[in-house]
Amino acid sequence: MTISNDPLRQRAKTLKLYGLLTHWEEIDQTDWIEPLIHWEEQERARRGLERRLKGAHLGRFKPLADFDWQWPTQCDRQAVEELMRLEFIEETANAVLVGPNGVGKSTIARNVAYQAVLAGYTVRFTSAGQMLNELAAQDGDNALRRRLALYARPRLLVIDEVGYLSYSNRHADLLFEIVSRRYEEKSTIITTNRPFSEWNEVFPNAACVVSLVDRLVHHAEIIPIEAESFRLKEAKERTEQRRKQRAANKPKRRKKLSTNS
Repeated sequence: MTISNDPLRQRAKTLKLYGLLTHWEEIDQTDWIEPLIHWEEQERARRGLERRLKGAHLGRFKPLADFDWQWPTQCDRQAVEELMRLEFIEETANAVLVGPNGVGKSTIARNVAYQAVLAGYTVRFTSAGQMLNELAAQDGDNALRRRLALYARPRLLVIDEVGYLSYSNRHADLLFEIVSRRYEEKSTIITTNRPFSEWNEVFPNAACVVSLVDRLVHHAEIIPIEAESFRLKEAKERTEQRRKQRAANKPKRRKKLSTNS
């Protein structure tokens, strides 16, 4: 039986089990080959998932199943669910989540990134401040090229919290370089609390802002989110819950029985 017509042998070839392939004619009728190849595939898949999760730097986050869709006054749930299907990655499209602080932008982005890791994509999650300061601190052209490649390489890059700080022209140029390297090649998700019309305040006096936004939004899904801060909402709920618990645990005073003399 040829390699092309033998699925089990093809699997061994995919795994690069060259020792088995060399002696295939001697062992192809034994009953232990298929379990061995299955175990090897499972272990490599497990280790690959661990590597991708470690490299993604997702941190802790709330599952999207726990997201309160009734809370935002504006949030296109269907658009978010389409992102979770990851078709935009195959299309090398981008996504931009726009809204004020605490409305769930990072939670949504982390959930999409996690889904991408599970699907076998390479992912990296970073805040804008961390990435840009790290790039700006590189000493020498070679070190900078290696660090730029680190952010240009993943199939999905999530840049969180663009707009929370103001940056220099140098930072703007570095972000433009990352976006340009990924343009129409890899997918990027941006979360920001500023509309694009205010990005000149994020990168004051930077000449590349218009070109940066133009490349970023081309082939992009822009999802605005409006709501009161989820963190403020949860803080109020915790305060109310504690108040109720204290009231329930408060000892009740016994009424004194009156006696007639």
